[in-house]
Amino acid sequence: MSDAKLLEPAPETVTDAASFAAVAGAGPEQVRDLERYRDLLAEWNQKMNLVGASTLDAFWSRHAWDSAQLLPLAPEARVWADLGAGAGLPGVVLAIMRKGDPAFHVHLVESMAKRCRFLRAVVGELGLSATVHNARAEDLRLTVDIVTARACAPLHRLLGYAKPFLQRGATGLFLKGQDVATELEEATRFWDYEADVLPSRSDARGRIVRVRRLGRARKA
Repeated sequence: MSDAKLLEPAPETVTDAASFAAVAGAGPEQVRDLERYRDLLAEWNQKMNLVGASTLDAFWSRHAWDSAQLLPLAPEARVWADLGAGAGLPGVVLAIMRKGDPAFHVHLVESMAKRCRFLRAVVGELGLSATVHNARAEDLRLTVDIVTARACAPLHRLLGYAKPFLQRGATGLFLKGQDVATELEEATRFWDYEADVLPSRSDARGRIVRVRRLGRARKA
């Protein structure tokens, strides 16, 4: 069974670069990198489906702050894996926010080659401490502190992808939406896990599922 506790959300208003910098503690160089990342998203989005085009107008809240809010939840973590990295959310944002920390590294795991080309272009241009893996998450054997994902898969499938990381000692921090209670219940059919559910600071409808232990569900 899962040990899950739902908490009330406490979103913070972010409308632009200045308000993002205020809540996230971002400096001028980080903001510049994020602005360039937003430009690259817009450019590449014309060639492939990375994010909804309309969401770029709300980049600072919908993408930057939604991703950056994970860092205070694991301030000591230095090695992260972002599963189904796709457009680089949250992984690229995390790498930008911790740029300059020689111990910090993000593994961007993405099975689609064309999205990996985008991720490598961003990592290269911005000089980020990140490695792009064109692979299925469950095929990798990386040791990380935190495994994360956003809009990757329903929780019961996502836990399968994250299993190799969680069983090597990682904690899971998974960005989820308003249907999280249903996903948690469905996951108990497949997994025996311990999790708590934290409020999103970017969206009142969002939640962050923190997973500390994972095993197969016991059969009745």
